[in-house]
Amino acid sequence: MELSIKNRFWIESKNIKFLGSGRIELLEKIEQLGSINKAAAEMKMAYRKAWGLIKDMNEISDKPLVIKQTGGKHGGGTYVTPEGKKAIAVYKELESELEVFLNKALKNITL
Repeated sequence: MELSIKNRFWIESKNIKFLGSGRIELLEKIEQLGSINKAAAEMKMAYRKAWGLIKDMNEISDKPLVIKQTGGKHGGGTYVTPEGKKAIAVYKELESELEVFLNKALKNITL
């Protein structure tokens, strides 16, 4: 019998959720699409919910992870800051390392 482990984890600050798989997906979609509205729609999430998650992440982080620009010469849009990109990379690395660790541990367990 071949087994594997699936996991979900999140990072908290003072017992408040900061980063998890859904928030990372939202950051990635914003980075890809340049829009909170488009990212939320693609994730089948209300814009208000998406904006609330971004607001929470930005408030917890020392520097904003997402910045929203309105209008201007080149139009409005939203972008993921270097800090946001680093958060994505760190989360993905932890996720990968955790999966390797758990599957390695599972091989040492007999059922």
